[in-house]
Amino acid sequence: MRRYIFYYIIGCFCLMLSACDHISEDERLIYEKSEPAQRVVLLEDFTGQKCTNCPSATDIIEQLQETYGDALVAVGIHGGPLGFAGNAKVVGLATDLGNEYYNHWNLEYQPVGLVDRHAPSNYTEWATAVNEELAKPAPLHLFGVATIEAGTINITIDAEGKDGTVAGKLQVWLLEDGIKALQMMPDGTANQQYIHNHVLRTAVNGAWGEDISVREGETVERTMTQTLDQSWNKDNLSIVAFVYNGSGVQQTTKFAVELEE
Repeated sequence: MRRYIFYYIIGCFCLMLSACDHISEDERLIYEKSEPAQRVVLLEDFTGQKCTNCPSATDIIEQLQETYGDALVAVGIHGGPLGFAGNAKVVGLATDLGNEYYNHWNLEYQPVGLVDRHAPSNYTEWATAVNEELAKPAPLHLFGVATIEAGTINITIDAEGKDGTVAGKLQVWLLEDGIKALQMMPDGTANQQYIHNHVLRTAVNGAWGEDISVREGETVERTMTQTLDQSWNKDNLSIVAFVYNGSGVQQTTKFAVELEE
């Protein structure tokens, strides 16, 4: 009787294995969509030290950042006709990069901004534009780390697909906060003690970034380096990375540059 029971158990087990063989790999693994990423909006503020209305635009940015926190990333792009490149006595923040962007977008006045790289808008319109962009879903998530080692900033960016496939350009910028420099004020006076924040210093991976494509459920990693300029305050540096295409900016992230220990 024990022998029959043993054979019966073995037979059932074989039937179970045989049944499993008929289940295809696709049927065994069921993909579950991950939680959506929080959208982070990019505000490119085209500003200049000779621009008397630009401090008013800065006030609007600060109000928006108080409201939205890390969900809004602002970048001060110095250039254009009201930018100031500096001289032997006065610090200037305008760069060739800033001029390139200003001219590329055919901008005609300052301050003016691009919210997620849609149509240029006056700073009085930024609150509405930011709110509209934040209501949109984010098709991917961006993460990043940056550290300084022997005068070089080492940067790693991870793009994680959340919805469909996103193809476009990955742009990485270096920013600096807390720069004390000249700024013309709304009353026409020159403030030599003005503090400029989120100032665009350089584009790490070229003025227009590099190609990237991220599928849903996939993580794409990019690494790059940036030489540390001695004029930059390494305590106040940060990285902004974003993915954009013909439909605008798809996602943005900002993170501090960590100092070497």
